[in-house]
Amino acid sequence: MDIKRTTLIYPGILFLLFAITGCDAQNKIHSEDYYGLKGKKMTKYEIEKSEEEWQEQLTPEQYHITREKGTERPFTGKYNDHKADGVYKCVACGNELFSSDTKYSSGSGWPSFWDQLSDDAVDRKIDNSYGMQRIEVVCKNCGGHLGHVFDDGPNPTGLRYCINSIALDFKAESEEG
Repeated sequence: MDIKRTTLIYPGILFLLFAITGCDAQNKIHSEDYYGLKGKKMTKYEIEKSEEEWQEQLTPEQYHITREKGTERPFTGKYNDHKADGVYKCVACGNELFSSDTKYSSGSGWPSFWDQLSDDAVDRKIDNSYGMQRIEVVCKNCGGHLGHVFDDGPNPTGLRYCINSIALDFKAESEEG
């Protein structure tokens, strides 16, 4: 091989090796093991309704977010700056999802929580829409789309559940009982 060809091939090979190994070092959000998604089967939800039944029950905005996986515009949701004590529930089925104790201001424009209320609150799915990979958060009771979870949240979990206000109802602590 002549020197010109060698000087072009070796850097190309090094770049290719770096690119291949760099894929394994991606952000932990892309790891199925990190979110317990590896080998996960399709979930059958306790509450299953036809699309027509959901449309009758929900407002057009709620239907778009929870059933069609829509997203509300940032900084427009009623719970983005909400600070009352209580529990955030699924607007479609009433399943208790998040506590105000884990809500924080992430600056993202959507209500953010660093943990779910219980293991029965939400389910996670890989979402490959819009040319990117994210982890979708759905209600574990009815499968309604809530938002996404990211690994840039505060301690102790390091998670940021970024949730659409339209997908939530709120039950104040004073109403509990």
